[in-house]
Amino acid sequence: MHPIDWAIVVGYLTWVIYDGLKRSQDTDAIEGYFLARRSLPWWAVGLSVMATQMSAITLVGTTGQGYKDGMRFVQFYFGLPVAMIILSVTLVPFFYRAKVFTAYEYLERRFDQKTRALAGLLFLVSRGLAVGVIVSAPAVVLSIVLGWSLVFTALAIGVPTTLYTMFGGVQAVTWTDVKQMVVIIGGVLATVAFLILGLPTGVGLGEVLHVAGSTGRLTTIDFSLDLTETYTFWSGLLGGLFLMLGYFGCDQSQVQRYLTAQSVDAGRRALLMSAFSKIPLQALILLTGVLVFTFYLFNEPPMLFNAVHESQVRAGTRATEYAGLETQFHQAFEQRREAAHRMMAARRNGNVAGMTDTRATFTASQQRVADIRRSAVRLVQEVSGDTAYDDVNYVFPTFITTRLPIGLVGLLIAAVLAAAMSSIAAELNALSATTVIDFYRRHLKPGASDRHYLLVSKLSTAFWGIFAMVFALYAANLGSLIEVVNRVGSYFYGSLLGVFVLAIAARRATANGAFWGLLAGMVVVGLVEVTTDISFIWYNVVGTVSVVVVGMAISLLQPAPAG
Repeated sequence: MHPIDWAIVVGYLTWVIYDGLKRSQDTDAIEGYFLARRSLPWWAVGLSVMATQMSAITLVGTTGQGYKDGMRFVQFYFGLPVAMIILSVTLVPFFYRAKVFTAYEYLERRFDQKTRALAGLLFLVSRGLAVGVIVSAPAVVLSIVLGWSLVFTALAIGVPTTLYTMFGGVQAVTWTDVKQMVVIIGGVLATVAFLILGLPTGVGLGEVLHVAGSTGRLTTIDFSLDLTETYTFWSGLLGGLFLMLGYFGCDQSQVQRYLTAQSVDAGRRALLMSAFSKIPLQALILLTGVLVFTFYLFNEPPMLFNAVHESQVRAGTRATEYAGLETQFHQAFEQRREAAHRMMAARRNGNVAGMTDTRATFTASQQRVADIRRSAVRLVQEVSGDTAYDDVNYVFPTFITTRLPIGLVGLLIAAVLAAAMSSIAAELNALSATTVIDFYRRHLKPGASDRHYLLVSKLSTAFWGIFAMVFALYAANLGSLIEVVNRVGSYFYGSLLGVFVLAIAARRATANGAFWGLLAGMVVVGLVEVTTDISFIWYNVVGTVSVVVVGMAISLLQPAPAG
């Protein structure tokens, strides 16, 4: 990168860390450290709720998803507004008035210690894995920008963030979230402006979107009832509803956000802020990915977006084969560019018959480009032995560092890093809260001083930071990062949601019913994953229903003893 870009990155991150630590107040007590003494304004909490979701994965994974598949990923969030309204009416006032530190603390009050411990353990596993994915996203960016190894970049991101979280407390995390949301939105809007202003002379935005639409990338709604498809209207509305209820209602990283609010109404406003802004913002980021696709219609992209893997293939025994694919790719790109121009010309001239013919020609040329790229990816998989390698995570980072002007590169890299640091900090703070409150204070050392618990909280944060960095090295090659983090969550959220449904809505549910129902939900999700091809988003429905059915059956067959 240019020295100006480095100055922007270093200056921004220095300011964020300094200002975040300066704003940390009341962190000498456990309630101040984890809940900011329930004193934060609703708008800051609302931005923090959004920022915890909108990590570097959003910029790296979602834009790559938009480039590859188009806008259909936005259907994933169709259940979000409904979920937020339900939670605003039910769990927000419930948890807030219960005066709990963690969501799982209530489960012992309602059921017993073992149900609380199992739910807390499932959260620790699911979020511990997810935060590893969050670390891997910016590590992917920096490994390309700087030519560093993935191991070094994961450490470079994870170590300072872990240290910052240990000392900053939830107040520093929240105010950092506020800043990173401003930078992310500003960076995305600046990128969109660059992509639109950078269109070839005489080519309009409507024309290139028409071309992108011919590939299906502008298809937003799919009413298919195919359960194997992840991104459909019904999977997003129903499966997504259960996922969002589980995530925002039962995941400590989100529950902790609205427990820091000044009041129940402030917590509600924070969730509703996210409910009605998330889909438009997600659509904007997906559209950025689509516009990157249109940019590469006229500017030849690399055949592989990961320069490290490309270098490995070039230096190996199959370099000749790769060079042959490059020649084919260049020819296919030229044919696609010419077909795109002819398609736009036919549309401009109102030539209906010509539009049909040119559309077919362009679609065929696009398919040819995609096929060659798939062949190149397979070649990388065979040479490296990494059968899970997917090029989609490298699309947007490569575009940022090779195509954006000086200054804007620094802004986007700062946005990615700030998003990563903020989200990692929020997750680590929640993991530490659950570890200390639900396990250490409950089982190992009850009745100790706040000073002692704060020390253990910081050590716990360090442990989870190390765990996340280790898993990040594996997560980077699992495929689309935005899918990976949602897939990991979907194994757990349905079952966690089910046990809270039993706790709050089923008066006859017993402790044994809740515990064995929660275990049964996890087992059933695992069996469904192994034996069927249904999309992971439906695991949330499967888990919830399984927990409720099994839990109520056991509760009715073995009611709690009287008295």
